[in-house]
Amino acid sequence: MPTEVILPRVDMDMAAGKVSRWFVKENAKVEKGQVIFEIETDKAAMEIEAPVSGIIRDMTGEEGLEVPVGSVVAMIYGEHEAYKGPVHAAPELPVDIPTATGAPAEAALPAEISPALAPAAPSSAWVPAAIGSNATRATPLARRLAREHRIELSGLRGSGPRGRIQYSDVLEHIDATNSSAFTQERPAAPATRRSCRVPARQNAASAPRESGPLHRVWLRQGTGTPLVLIHGFGSDLNSWRPALPSMPADRPILGIDLPGHGRSPLSDENSLDDLASSVLDTLLSEGVDTLHLIGHSLGAAVAATVAAQSQLDIRSLMLLSPAGLGPDMNGAFISGILRATSEASLAPWVRELAFDERSLGASFVSATLRARTGDLTRSQERLAAHLFPDGTQAFSIRHLFEHFDWPVKVVFGTEDRVIPARHATGLPGAVAVHMFPATGHMPQLEQKRAVGRLAAELAGLG
Repeated sequence: MPTEVILPRVDMDMAAGKVSRWFVKENAKVEKGQVIFEIETDKAAMEIEAPVSGIIRDMTGEEGLEVPVGSVVAMIYGEHEAYKGPVHAAPELPVDIPTATGAPAEAALPAEISPALAPAAPSSAWVPAAIGSNATRATPLARRLAREHRIELSGLRGSGPRGRIQYSDVLEHIDATNSSAFTQERPAAPATRRSCRVPARQNAASAPRESGPLHRVWLRQGTGTPLVLIHGFGSDLNSWRPALPSMPADRPILGIDLPGHGRSPLSDENSLDDLASSVLDTLLSEGVDTLHLIGHSLGAAVAATVAAQSQLDIRSLMLLSPAGLGPDMNGAFISGILRATSEASLAPWVRELAFDERSLGASFVSATLRARTGDLTRSQERLAAHLFPDGTQAFSIRHLFEHFDWPVKVVFGTEDRVIPARHATGLPGAVAVHMFPATGHMPQLEQKRAVGRLAAELAGLG
């Protein structure tokens, strides 16, 4: 019997969702655990994995089209199973994915659903404590935006299921009334719970993750000062997803794709300052001016450069396996990643990232390869030629540390085979250096809980 792939419910109030992107094509062979599509809600974007191996058929979940929870969006047939044409059953009762906080779900998760990431459910952080049966129905993100713009939700008409007010409904109201979140001061948030702002200039037709100079995704909604995550060379913001459950549970988390990476525009920007300027512009366009900044590898160097530009209220800085602290590196790793055109040639270089390659997950190599295109690779080749000529780090961020007046943590694995951990020596005494034994270039994956605790320490500062 073929296995149904259904659109899961990921929060208590969700009645419908959108398939924002398919990663496979009709009649493609898929492996159990392979990411096959991305679902988008008002709270988060997340990837859904194939529940079984086989041939995927009957992909009826059209990208961007809202469908009821429980709808069958595809079928997976055994490799030698006879195909008898579309056989889609009517949607079952909505199913729940258990939240990352461990809250009990309404119904057990069927074997057919295997989400790559079950996001935190921050409903309690957004919805007022006393909400009766007659309260206006609205998504947490819509409530937040309305609160920040002093809009009464009771006066809005919702376009969501059962009249629920969506984020886009509030944006439409803002556009219609020509109000602006940045022309008036919002009530000051408590000093330890600074809120992240959402700009009014995003129009209703554009989702929060699509506008602005660089592609970005709110990987999690929450309250307080947001965490902003910047990935390393050749990667994208999705590389942070496995680490999210270990990050501070209540904080909003924004992931950004660097220029020429992930779904960000291709760019001729080749200097560290250029990359930092693009990230800074993106943060300001997103309305994020107070933040905790976390970067990995090249992304750590970009994060340090962004922080040094002093246009933001940086609460803390965490640099994981940062580039830019010394000239030597594994140049063969960079060239090997760029040359690879198949899983067979890419896998040996990907394994260089971790001391224990099991921490990378079974689908890490295939996901990395799927994200690469000819134009993207050529853009990264130009960037590597400028930043890492002849396998050398041709830039330095050491001089920036003298100007940091906020908490800074530098994290390395002692077995890093890409950038030597000894580069962390000689930093100013106020910088906290954390060395993890039996750990490679990806401490956020190999030491998830420990790195999460370090992030929580910094997030607890405000």
